[in-house]
Amino acid sequence: MSIIRWNPEKSLFNFEKEMNNLLDNFGIFRKNDEAFDNAVWSPLTDIVEEKDNFVLRLDLPGLNREDVKINFTNNTLSVSGERKFENETKDKNYHRVERAYGKFYRSFTLPKEVKQEEIDANFKNGQLTISIPKAEEAKPKEIEIKVS
Repeated sequence: MSIIRWNPEKSLFNFEKEMNNLLDNFGIFRKNDEAFDNAVWSPLTDIVEEKDNFVLRLDLPGLNREDVKINFTNNTLSVSGERKFENETKDKNYHRVERAYGKFYRSFTLPKEVKQEEIDANFKNGQLTISIPKAEEAKPKEIEIKVS
């Protein structure tokens, strides 16, 4: 009997895919994205809101920037790509493989108040950092209180 490691992230990802399939069967709107439908895993992501922008940091170890595709459509930023499994050789016996391989997909719905033409992405040491500048109307404004 083999032991299967429970991965809550994968369970949630599979649940999302199943719910989308269910809604699609009833004709209710769902993500109609081939990259999402074919994805096997989803990268871990930190989302940070700063004063002037939003920052997304995605962990993509073992990948090169050529392996990653970023798309922005209808205020949805999507990141997709594929991590290929190393060629197995006859002189290696794998005892455990825990890293996720195959196609990945992650999408984020952004507020309408962003400067989409100034979105910037940087890939370094297996981490993709995407900076999304806020539009002026989205930045917090300080209101002076008058004393009468």
